[in-house]
Amino acid sequence: MLRILAAFIFFTRLPFWRMAEVPNTYFKNVVTYWPLTGWLTAGLSVCVLYAASMVLPDSVSLLLAMATRLLVTGCLHEDGLADFFDGFGGGTNRERILSIMKDSHIGSYGVIGLLFYFAFYYALLSSLPITIAGAVILAGDPFSKGVAAMIINRLPYARNEQEAKNKTVYSCMTLMEYIICIVTAVIPLIWLPEKIYLWAILFPIATWWLLTFFFQRKIQGYTGDCCGAIFLLCELSFYFGIVMLYSF
Repeated sequence: MLRILAAFIFFTRLPFWRMAEVPNTYFKNVVTYWPLTGWLTAGLSVCVLYAASMVLPDSVSLLLAMATRLLVTGCLHEDGLADFFDGFGGGTNRERILSIMKDSHIGSYGVIGLLFYFAFYYALLSSLPITIAGAVILAGDPFSKGVAAMIINRLPYARNEQEAKNKTVYSCMTLMEYIICIVTAVIPLIWLPEKIYLWAILFPIATWWLLTFFFQRKIQGYTGDCCGAIFLLCELSFYFGIVMLYSF
């Protein structure tokens, strides 16, 4: 249970740390339970989405739902996405890319990247009826985290533990941890309203493969920023797939 608690402490800004003291070693395994934290972040976002839609326009409700996840996670993943755009956009070699991503300041690539990310996120979900939008958030958030989590099994960490931002290097999953991660990522797909929408899972899987291949070539591994970026881009590609299927 401490490993699950460590994941909720690490991936959210809710006061789970008050429940028990978690040793630092448990934070090496938090990625296994990343999809499980998605159940919480997606659930809270959709509760706000549906509640707000009763008294506010759908567009405003969606923005409130987006803001909810940002508040719950402390923009953890978005910070990683901005650093990803800055590092790979401005870096010309491995050392320079890693140096830029470690810098806490945001650059022009990061700003522009976040603007396009949020624009696509909002445009895709707002093109769906509010009930379907809520359902795909409940499915897409945990599933995309489960897909993104597999990066630690495919690639080595690109830095050593002392150079890591949070001084933690994630451990590769054991067989049981792998099963837990997959199961907690797949179960939320039951929220999808039609079976045809299951085809959308191919989009984040393809996105994950392309990005991990890209990371391997550029920095010979991954960083924490890469984890946040790959999750958000996998989730965005999932919504692309949903909207395409809905349109047809």
